[in-house]
Amino acid sequence: MELAHSLLLNEDALAQITEAKRPVFIFEWLRFLDKVLVAANKVDVKEKQKKLVEQLTGLISSAPGPPTRKLLAKNLATLYSIGDTFTVFQTLDKCNDIIKSKDDTPAYLPTKLAAVACVGAFYEKMGRMLGSSFPDTINNLLKALKSAESQGRGEILLSLQKVLGGLGGAAASCHRDIYKNARSLLTDRSMAVRCAVAKCLLELQNEAVFMWTTELENVATLCFKALEGSNYGVRVSVAKLLGTVMATALLPKQGSVMRQNVKRATLEEVLELLATGFLRGGSGFLKSGGEMLKGGGSVSREVRVGVTQAYVVFVTSLGGQWLERNFATFLSHVLDLVSHPRATQTHVEAVYSRRCVSFMLRATLGGLLGEKAQIAAGKEICQAISKQMRAVEAVVNDISGENKGGAADVSASQHVMVCALKELGSLVQSLSATASPLIQEPSIGLLETVTSVLLHPSMAARLAAAWCLRCVAVALPYQLTPLLDRCAERINSLKSSPEAVSGYSFAMAALLGGVHQCPLGIPHSKGKLVVSIAEDLLRTAAQNSRLSLQRTQAGWLLLGALMTLGPSLVRYHLPKMLLLWRNVFPRSQKELEAEKARGDAFTWQVTLEGRAGALCAMRSFVAHCPELLTEDVIRRLMTPIECAMTMMSHVPAIIKVHGAHLKASAAMVRLRLYDILALLPPKTYEGSFNALLRELVAEFTLTDNSANTTTSLLRSLCHYDDSVLMGSWLQETDHKCIEDQLQPNSASGSGALEHDPSSIYLRVPVGEAIQGPLPLGVSVIDASVALFGVVFPHVSFKHRLQMLDHFAECIKQAKGVRQQAVQLNIFTAVLSALKGLAENKSTLGPEEVRKTALALVMGALDNPNPILRCAAGEALGRMAQVVGEATFIARMAQTSFDKLKSARDVVSRTGHSLALGCLHRYVGGIGSGQHLKTSVSILLALAQDGSSHEVQTWALHSLALIVDSSGPMYRGYVEPTLSLVLTLLLTVPPSHTEVHQCLGRCLGALITTVGPELQGNGATISTIRSSCLVGCAIMQDHSDSLVQAAAISCLQQLHMFAPRHVNLSSLVPCLCVHLCSSHLLLRRAAVACLRQLAQREASEVCEYAMSLAKRSGEHTTINLKITETGLEGVLFGMLDRETDRKLCADIHDTLGHMLSSLAVEKLSHWLKLCKDVLAATTDVGAAVVIEVEKDEEDSEKKDEMDDDTMFTGLGEDDKSKPSVAPRWVTRVFAADCLCRIILLCENDKAHFDLAAARSAQAKNPKGDQLVLHLSDLIRMAFMAATDHSNQLRMAGLQALEDIIKKFASVPEPEFPGHVILEQYQANVGAALRPAFSPDTPSDITAKACQVCSTWIGSGVVSDLNDLRRVHTLLVSSLDKVQAGKGSSSQLYSESATTMEKLAVLKAWAEVYVVAMKVKKDAESKPAKPVRNGEDDEDEDDLGSNVLPPDSLITLVQPELPSLSRLWLAMLQDYALLTLPAEFSSQLPPDGGAFYTPETIDTARLHYRSSWAPVLHAVALWLSSTGFGAGEETEEVPSSLSRAPAIPQAPSNTTKTFEESVKDRMHLMLGVSIEFLCFPRPEEPMEHVMSCLQALFTLLESPSAKIHIAEDQLLAVELLNVLHRLLLTRDPPAVQLQVIAVVQETIRAAQDHLQRQKASKGKEEEGEKDSLPSLGEGGDTGELVPGKSLVFAAMELLVFVLVRHLPQLNARVKESPSHVPLRPQRLPEESARLVANTVSILAELPSLCSPAGSMTILPTVLFLITGVLREAAVKTADNSVPVTVSAALQGIKTIITSPLARVESMQTQWTGLVRSSLASVLEYSEPDESRPDMDEVSMLTAITLFLLSASNELVGVIVLQKGCLDRFRNALNSGDPWVQARCYQLLLSVFQHSSRALSTPYIHALAPVMVEKLKAVERSRPGTAAELQAVQEGIRVLENLVGMGEEQNRVQLLALLVPTLVSYLLDENAIFSAPQVSIALHDFALQNLMRIGPLYPAAFKIVIGAAPELKIRLESAIRANQASSRAKAAARLAQPTVQAAPTIKLKTSFF
Repeated sequence: MELAHSLLLNEDALAQITEAKRPVFIFEWLRFLDKVLVAANKVDVKEKQKKLVEQLTGLISSAPGPPTRKLLAKNLATLYSIGDTFTVFQTLDKCNDIIKSKDDTPAYLPTKLAAVACVGAFYEKMGRMLGSSFPDTINNLLKALKSAESQGRGEILLSLQKVLGGLGGAAASCHRDIYKNARSLLTDRSMAVRCAVAKCLLELQNEAVFMWTTELENVATLCFKALEGSNYGVRVSVAKLLGTVMATALLPKQGSVMRQNVKRATLEEVLELLATGFLRGGSGFLKSGGEMLKGGGSVSREVRVGVTQAYVVFVTSLGGQWLERNFATFLSHVLDLVSHPRATQTHVEAVYSRRCVSFMLRATLGGLLGEKAQIAAGKEICQAISKQMRAVEAVVNDISGENKGGAADVSASQHVMVCALKELGSLVQSLSATASPLIQEPSIGLLETVTSVLLHPSMAARLAAAWCLRCVAVALPYQLTPLLDRCAERINSLKSSPEAVSGYSFAMAALLGGVHQCPLGIPHSKGKLVVSIAEDLLRTAAQNSRLSLQRTQAGWLLLGALMTLGPSLVRYHLPKMLLLWRNVFPRSQKELEAEKARGDAFTWQVTLEGRAGALCAMRSFVAHCPELLTEDVIRRLMTPIECAMTMMSHVPAIIKVHGAHLKASAAMVRLRLYDILALLPPKTYEGSFNALLRELVAEFTLTDNSANTTTSLLRSLCHYDDSVLMGSWLQETDHKCIEDQLQPNSASGSGALEHDPSSIYLRVPVGEAIQGPLPLGVSVIDASVALFGVVFPHVSFKHRLQMLDHFAECIKQAKGVRQQAVQLNIFTAVLSALKGLAENKSTLGPEEVRKTALALVMGALDNPNPILRCAAGEALGRMAQVVGEATFIARMAQTSFDKLKSARDVVSRTGHSLALGCLHRYVGGIGSGQHLKTSVSILLALAQDGSSHEVQTWALHSLALIVDSSGPMYRGYVEPTLSLVLTLLLTVPPSHTEVHQCLGRCLGALITTVGPELQGNGATISTIRSSCLVGCAIMQDHSDSLVQAAAISCLQQLHMFAPRHVNLSSLVPCLCVHLCSSHLLLRRAAVACLRQLAQREASEVCEYAMSLAKRSGEHTTINLKITETGLEGVLFGMLDRETDRKLCADIHDTLGHMLSSLAVEKLSHWLKLCKDVLAATTDVGAAVVIEVEKDEEDSEKKDEMDDDTMFTGLGEDDKSKPSVAPRWVTRVFAADCLCRIILLCENDKAHFDLAAARSAQAKNPKGDQLVLHLSDLIRMAFMAATDHSNQLRMAGLQALEDIIKKFASVPEPEFPGHVILEQYQANVGAALRPAFSPDTPSDITAKACQVCSTWIGSGVVSDLNDLRRVHTLLVSSLDKVQAGKGSSSQLYSESATTMEKLAVLKAWAEVYVVAMKVKKDAESKPAKPVRNGEDDEDEDDLGSNVLPPDSLITLVQPELPSLSRLWLAMLQDYALLTLPAEFSSQLPPDGGAFYTPETIDTARLHYRSSWAPVLHAVALWLSSTGFGAGEETEEVPSSLSRAPAIPQAPSNTTKTFEESVKDRMHLMLGVSIEFLCFPRPEEPMEHVMSCLQALFTLLESPSAKIHIAEDQLLAVELLNVLHRLLLTRDPPAVQLQVIAVVQETIRAAQDHLQRQKASKGKEEEGEKDSLPSLGEGGDTGELVPGKSLVFAAMELLVFVLVRHLPQLNARVKESPSHVPLRPQRLPEESARLVANTVSILAELPSLCSPAGSMTILPTVLFLITGVLREAAVKTADNSVPVTVSAALQGIKTIITSPLARVESMQTQWTGLVRSSLASVLEYSEPDESRPDMDEVSMLTAITLFLLSASNELVGVIVLQKGCLDRFRNALNSGDPWVQARCYQLLLSVFQHSSRALSTPYIHALAPVMVEKLKAVERSRPGTAAELQAVQEGIRVLENLVGMGEEQNRVQLLALLVPTLVSYLLDENAIFSAPQVSIALHDFALQNLMRIGPLYPAAFKIVIGAAPELKIRLESAIRANQASSRAKAAARLAQPTVQAAPTIKLKTSFF
């Protein structure tokens, strides 16, 4: 392929390759040329132009295939437009000659077509440059058109279109000719030609004025004719032509009007023309009127659907503004259509016409109008409805009967009503909460209008009105409860009107069905209301025969609707329901017989309807309340169901007696019965299988049914991928809901609510408009087929055989059309059964069953109906799957092989090729591997059969299935398959789109098979890869959207496996163009592909899209508007237009991926995007804000107002905005994006630091920091939070909360001591205020409370008055909470109230927690006023505006009494709600303080999200008030209207303080321990932290400590739970908090023990011995696990230590895989954790009795010394790590404990102390593996032992030797710091009071010291540290001198004085000596001068003994005095300071 990449065609290379590969080679060269010509240097092109033209024109006559000729023509045209144009006329003539040629052989056709294509391309590219040659060319083409075959006709029309496009108005002279010639072809046999004509005429009408003036009617008639018998493609093209021509006729283009004076058509004329098509079809207007009067043949459906599309095109071309202005006219016109008798000749036709009109309205109103215009349109629709209704009422109330035609008007009006109401409903639902102005404005009276229709005489209209009300309620949930009440009230008052009973019950049912879409629900009492109304209706049904039918239906409908409210509500009414159901049916056979004898026709009708209703309610119950279906309930349901089954067998006899009008009611009963049985487990009705199956089979084999009704389920039971064979991809177009009418099965697409009223309350799949159920006849058959599939797997084999035989017999009996219908139904049932078998994993049965089944299926493989062939193939595959035996599969495959080898007819070849595909699909590659070779070879042969495109399609489709299912086993066949695919792509005419679609499927499957190999560079892989790319290129250029979509998905696959080889620079622009395609599947494919690309290469994708925007300036053909917002902007725009769920989800994902990779780099761009979308709020927004503002404090509000209006008025005047302002859904998405952007910026701190951001921007002006956009962020959050749309308000509040959290602590650099958010307080306040208005939904108020608490707690606002604004909002909410439950006007369910109240309490709790923290911080450092997060301000610039430290608490203080009570009540509720299910009987029967028993399940969730902060707050409150000691008197809850809010309330007067402490402790600990036992993984970390902090706070209070210490098991349990928490939660913060709680628990136990000892001590002053047994362990020392607090604590602490210092675990060391680790410095948090743990460990022995402490001490000492070993690591600054100091402190605590004085333990204790010291000595052994061991810490530990445990250690030689070694090593250490510390420690040892201990050390170490100090003279200290070591040493010597006895003093001084004198410098050297040296000299001199006077006699002797000493000393003193007085004073001051030791330990251990 690389050889093809040259400017000229490489003819040598071409000659060398095989014939088969040449077309591919040529195509590849043309592709290369296409890219290169545009970019190449013009000079190069001109040089080679001649040769190039030769090569290209040569190719024309080489019979090129369709893709090749297209490229060839394009290249030639480009070449001429770039190079010289001399020879262009020669080439043109050459082409014209070829076209004129008389050669009609098929072989010459490609050449002719290539010439035609070239002509088109020339004119398209060069247009008027070709001058006057065009008339000849056009005539030539038109001549050829007359004689051409269909392919030629298509190509010529395409070229004519291009010629017209290129020449524009210049070709006016030929317009008429073209029009005349093309016109007749609009009704061509070939659909492709019809499409081509439509496109050609569309081009023509741009310039040919006559088309939309004089010829307008004819064009319309032509289009109607073209639509007859059309396919989807033709309908789309013709509709586009018709709609555009009509639009042009109404509003001609400016230029053409100027040129000729044109008579413009009026809107009435144009609409009249379109209406003709809709009502009369293509029959023309001149047919005699007689036919019209007779109501002759109805319009063909294709025409009606096509005209419907044309209406939409017409309105779309005129645009949204036109529609806004003319909406009233348009609406009345389309509603007239549906009231016309021609449109509603039969019921199904009427439904179809309604669907068409609804589609027109939805497509125009929904897509073209913005939200404001939609509201105006809603008004118009309302008026239309009320006008109709007035007319209907006039007829109904007209008793005299003057108005004869009235009845017809009423029946016509029902269809108008249905369309209008349906559109109104859809409109309101899509507007959601933004529709509130429409609902609220009294002048419109929407609700009155709609409810008035509930009394319409026609059921369809009543149902539509009910549906519309449901839409209103879902859009505006606050309307739900009032509407229900209103309907209930009307039903009760208008009980005697049949219409009212029916209409209002429909409305109530619809509203109940909508509840599940309203998260806030309805009050529980409404359920009771509905039940009572329904019961009443059923009870009174028999009283009045005029009403009995309606009342019965209404009663059961309401009960069915009630079931959709779910188990929590139905549970209460279940017993009553079961009773009602039982009573509807006869109890026994006898009663049934009696009924038959008794009833007349009317009673039977009522009875049947009643039973159908009862079964329907049952079905609703089973479907919506599966949790209530216990075995018992099922058993009780089965009684009436079995009665119903028995009754079914008697019904035919009853119908015979009483007349056929009962058939419908009977069918309804059957439908309901089948529906409910399909939902119950088949085991429950095994006994009735025989009778049931008889009914089912009779149903779908049409035994008793004379109509040939077919089921609608076949499509859904066949495989989705087979849609290309069945044409069911039409389901995936934008016109799905009208195209459904044209599907072949009965009544397809005629769903309507009146076919089954129960559908009014069923759930609609999200994103679908209400389609409604199919007519009863079809629904029953569907239900029987579905149930057959459920039952079949449970039936015996004998039975199965009988049924299959019966099926074969039925098919044989039927003839003609009926046979087709029966066969379709039977096949659907068989497929349903096979699917059931596969799902149940059961087998088909023995040989004879299989044989019969196989015969049945094989027979249908040759059926002429393609759908049946599809079904047969599918059934064959499923059978193979169910049987699963190799021999059976082989037999099936062989049958098809034989058939395919012999058969010549299309039908059997297609059927059997699909059979092969299906076999492989269901058995998979391994099961069918042995047939693979044969299958592939046969299918490859069939695929080449050019004579029948149908065979090719089916063969290729099967091939794709085989490739898909074989996986890697197919690898050997990839090359031949691929070359076939390419050949076909290059040769099959483009009009056979199905073949091309299947080729695309094959290519995609092949790419997947090769998979990741595609990245390789081998020769074969490169060839495969380039073949795939060529295939994709050909399909991308195809004219059919589905083929283009296939190309995109192939490229997407390629990109997944070999991303480097997919050229994004060409792919991305192509995808962007497809985003505007009119084909849903193509848009889906493009977005899906963009989504994948954006995951990896978002930035490239955006760049390429922008480059397309730059290019599209030149080529205006692309109708894509990419502005400076780039692809992101286009996608945001699409979100407003698209309604397809999958597509929108992919757009969301694509934008999400782009945002995550680009938002941080291009911050301004993305923020602007979001802002533009959010700023497009409708004007209504501003109005709302203003209304909210006008409350009590007007003056203050005035100042804030300006900001707010400024915000909402943004972006109104900008004209460049898209035609429709972003809709609320898009705005919600934009608000979510905003939150994501803030989250993405988290990683870089500069985004949240104004000073850093400004400096960064100064350095790099391109960079962008989030904090610089803060005002925009706040503005966007504000706009969202104050919108109409509730979802948007939620998103806005969420964004606001995120902003506050992230920016609360960002300082404002210009005003130190202030934060950046302060300037936005007014905005925050204004954004929050509307959320607290009384009519705001609970969930928004709850969210707003959360934001309030975040804002108050963030510490941003420093002025109390400013804070009050937000604070008042919370106070008002608190009042609401205290109002209790009895509030009358309840709109939402109780759980919504619970949510709101708990949110308020949680918010207060959070504020209180922060307030207490601020207060505590203030108390701990009173000097400085605290501002959250910044302690660096200077004192002086803090004016009066700083919060006094406890100000926040002053806000909470007044509310605390009531708050604390509510908090406790809430915790009590929560505690009860967390009880396991088996304790449910203990819950209070009438609910808790904030929840009702009915909503318990939903309430749990709300409690779960808010209990933690409340727990923390209560703990703080209890702790600060000493367990509420002061408030006992006012405990009775006055403000709570319900007493049970606090269960202790009544008995409170009698309860003692201790008891209430105990109760509260139990509550708090219970809640905490329950939670900590098992925190769910999804619980946020904050909850765990809050809970631990609460426990810590609680245990800080003395009362709590007493409580937990007295109940030791409680403490043990707490510790065990905390241990478990540590095992599951890692964050260090949690672990530190756990340790803090443990510490408090241990302290509590210690205090308790002290108290016990004290009281014991008082009792037994005399007897000392009995004391020791107090404490854990008693006399025996045994600690019982599970009961012992110490044991529990040890477990937990050991876990923490081993977790952070795994080396402590002895087992680890022994394991063979253990590599000794070098001790590392622990991270700071771990170090703190270990230190705290060690401190607690050291305290544990004090809790034990002496015996007990001996049990744990070995472990404790082992651990502490171990920590010392691991943590003693040198640090750079010689600081002591916290862990080390904790370990040392611990050792000291233990050694100095009173245990040492207990006689009985003496020997054990001594042994312990000695072995511990031995361990420390061992650990401090110098060791190469631990070069950085901190000797000082080890020495300190040794010294601690020596000083504190001297008695135990005296005279233990081994230990003494070890200690001496360590000291000696330290003295000889090279590190002066170690020496210095060693001297200090030795001093303390030397000075020890016990001489027995110190003497050996003095003897051993003093000489070493003296030597060291003497040696200093030779090497004077060079650094301060060395100097310090010397000084410390001298200090020790001085102390030794002091300790010595008088007689030895001279010897001692003889050591010290000479050493000191040797340090003195001589007077000459003193000035040149370094600083340190001089310091040493001064130090020595000072000391000598001090020692002299201390021991005068001895001093004299020493000095006298050595004269040279005396001389040196004297000279030094002289020099000292001689130096200036000032200096002397300064110097003298120094040594006195030095006298104290300069190294201080952080903690003094001694």
